[in-house]
Amino acid sequence: MQVTIQQLHNCGAVWLESVPVTEIFQGKTMWQGEVEVFILSGHPKAKCCYGWPHPDGDDNKTERFVTVLEIPPVNSPEVAVKMSIVADLKKKKK
Repeated sequence: MQVTIQQLHNCGAVWLESVPVTEIFQGKTMWQGEVEVFILSGHPKAKCCYGWPHPDGDDNKTERFVTVLEIPPVNSPEVAVKMSIVADLKKKKK
């Protein structure tokens, strides 16, 4: 994941910690897992990046890495997950 973040965002990334996150909406667990927190160096806007693997594809048998920069309103792993879920839902509606 560290290499993915470095390549996607063209900056240095050093792992800081893993944070357990559970996102529940209307009583349903939307996502649950570990979010990896990385400290960035050389990025013009963000000091941190959050990343995690996410099932992908129609059958959820493939996996993609989600990365979210810590740029307001994103200020925590929990908010990063929420913003990612909202973005995915908007893509599905199109």
